[in-house]
Amino acid sequence: MRDIIMEVKFLDLKKQYAELKSEIDSSVQAVFAEADFIKGAEVKRFEAGFAAYCGASHCISCGNGTDALTAILKVHDLPRGSEVILPANTFIATAEAAVSNGLKPVFADIKEDFTILPESVESLINPNTSAIIAVHLYGHPADMDVLKKIAEKHDLKLFEDAAQAHGALYRGKKAGSLADGAGFSFYPGKVLGAAGDAGAILLNDEKLAEKARKFCNHGRSLKYFHEFAGINSRMDTLQAAVLNVKLRHLDEWVEARNRVAEMYIKRLSDVTEIVLPKFYPETLDAWHLFVIKTEKRDNLQEYLKNCGVETGIHYPLSLPEQPAFAGHSDYCGGYRAVKESKTLLSLPIGEHLGEKEVSFVAEKIKEFFVKSI
Repeated sequence: MRDIIMEVKFLDLKKQYAELKSEIDSSVQAVFAEADFIKGAEVKRFEAGFAAYCGASHCISCGNGTDALTAILKVHDLPRGSEVILPANTFIATAEAAVSNGLKPVFADIKEDFTILPESVESLINPNTSAIIAVHLYGHPADMDVLKKIAEKHDLKLFEDAAQAHGALYRGKKAGSLADGAGFSFYPGKVLGAAGDAGAILLNDEKLAEKARKFCNHGRSLKYFHEFAGINSRMDTLQAAVLNVKLRHLDEWVEARNRVAEMYIKRLSDVTEIVLPKFYPETLDAWHLFVIKTEKRDNLQEYLKNCGVETGIHYPLSLPEQPAFAGHSDYCGGYRAVKESKTLLSLPIGEHLGEKEVSFVAEKIKEFFVKSI
């Protein structure tokens, strides 16, 4: 008897588009009809809508999430050469934003929940430290109350990299409203994804918001009047049109991802060879990714691939191990983030999955460990 094979996609943007086709097509066609492609009405509508959704005073749209983080650091005028503490396990964009501003990224260790470890942060603070970037990795908010106390104690700025946390809550407040500024990415694979690259900056200070808006538009306030040298990072009106449609569905997608995560945890709780993520009472996770840990990661990934299950690794190397940061940090290679990067495996998660698909994935994981004994 042959093993049953089922195709379980890691992400299914085709299915998502099919379900929203009439809404998206209508919105996009309206942009073409008006030929309103740069800084159009849909962009303004998205900025207002996303700011309100997150509970922030100002949303400044931009070209991508990396530019959003770069702009946040830029407008706060952190001393050039000063240090910015960020977690060792995150996408490189978090550190790139620091480097592009002439700042030094310093890598802190992570907690069991993959977010930055406050004790590690405090141990790294010195007179040259200027800021902390908390990353809500995989859609799980960092411990912002503790980090805020540390930042206030040492007179540091605290920022959110919320690129994976659209719709997440920390103690009843939306990610993006928890610090001195937040950066979002709307890369297509995110919980709230565009049809290409796009990003947003959230700020509560009007002057900083105006400066960020100018920075992302060549440093100008009028068409040919440039107050300073900025960058060209604007959200296309077409991307805003898509995001305005999808924003209406974000809460239901987050709810669906929580259901899928709950099903995984229930079905895999008796598999002793893996460590599962958890639900936490103080947060509502966006579950951008559902990441398990296992010493047999590579073999399990190959087994699931042969069964038709797509998986991912986020991230195979911690930032201190990346060639880009060789000799850049005194980070200790024995920390959790370095060791665990070899054990992380992201399972499929999203509103495209139901009980049938989740049960199949769980069954195949259990099957692998039985066969590998």
